[in-house]
Amino acid sequence: MLLTEEQRLLRDSARAAIAAKAPIALWRKLRAENDEAGYSRDFWRACAEAGWAGVLIPEAYGGLDFGLVGAGLIAREMARTLAASPFLSTAVLVASAVKVGGSDAQKAFWLPRIAAGEAVISLGVDEEPRHDPARIGATAAETPQGWRLNGAKICVLDGAAADAFLVAAKTDGETALYLVEAKARGLSRTPRRLVDDRRVATLRLDNVEARREAKLAGGAALIEQILDAGRGVLAASLCGVAEEAFARTLAYLKQRKQFDRTIGSFQALQHRVAIMHVNIENAWSATLKALQTLDSGAADAPLQIAMAKAKAGEVGRTATAECLQLHGGIGMTDEFDIGLFLKKARVEAELLGDPAYHADRVAAMLGY
Repeated sequence: MLLTEEQRLLRDSARAAIAAKAPIALWRKLRAENDEAGYSRDFWRACAEAGWAGVLIPEAYGGLDFGLVGAGLIAREMARTLAASPFLSTAVLVASAVKVGGSDAQKAFWLPRIAAGEAVISLGVDEEPRHDPARIGATAAETPQGWRLNGAKICVLDGAAADAFLVAAKTDGETALYLVEAKARGLSRTPRRLVDDRRVATLRLDNVEARREAKLAGGAALIEQILDAGRGVLAASLCGVAEEAFARTLAYLKQRKQFDRTIGSFQALQHRVAIMHVNIENAWSATLKALQTLDSGAADAPLQIAMAKAKAGEVGRTATAECLQLHGGIGMTDEFDIGLFLKKARVEAELLGDPAYHADRVAAMLGY
């Protein structure tokens, strides 16, 4: 449950670089400009130069191959400054899918481009009304030339700026991922902004033609595998959100005065802060354990990931709400940053399954 020296160096270098290149001021600037992509291309280029875009990609394709603990550490540091990037969508979810289920040609074409920050690819799994990868309505019909895809996907991360999509669809009851370029005829996307200003898209496929080699190997098992990778990295991001909100709140309690005393000296507030600290530490412990089991290929990795995502999601939501309340009225203003962490935590708790969804997974895996 301890980080290696290399992992600590990655964490520390990421924290310094992200704070310098993607402060919250950059997030506010992007929001004000209503940028279509929702992230700074210069920052993403810097991420690629640092190797983070290829953190899960083998060295043979230009990546670092640093594992999911490394990816989680980067996401945790990005969360501290609300740094927006296609890290989760492209460098984690899609890179994992292509690395495991892609053909040699797909790997050779896409993985170096992902690692270099030259390609953004989005994963389309979720459909109305909620996250449920076991229920896929999109279809892929086999044709003499390849596949014909029909259906719709919601909440496709970074879908507005993506160069291509990995779409989950069914053929004769079998679910698989299909790689479709964004310019394919019959494919349309409707951009949306979530409450934390994250950019997603609703994707519609109307008789979209894909080549035969567009299908990735691995089927439903591959989808669950890459979703668990994304869930683990999201849990790490939620921990970063909660930790930063907590640190800012602790500093505020030591400065704000009432009745000529700092409010941090009030015992009732000390109790609330102590409970919050314990919960955040527990969430990070569960998350680090889950990422380590994924990297090692342990049989209980899905269980560990479900527990981590459920715990981090709940702690992220409750801790950021508590931090906002401890700031009082000023915490409700947009000019003050603390509320931005609450919004990010609310969104990330829902992505790839909310705490209730993963608590149910835990119960099912334990036989209840």
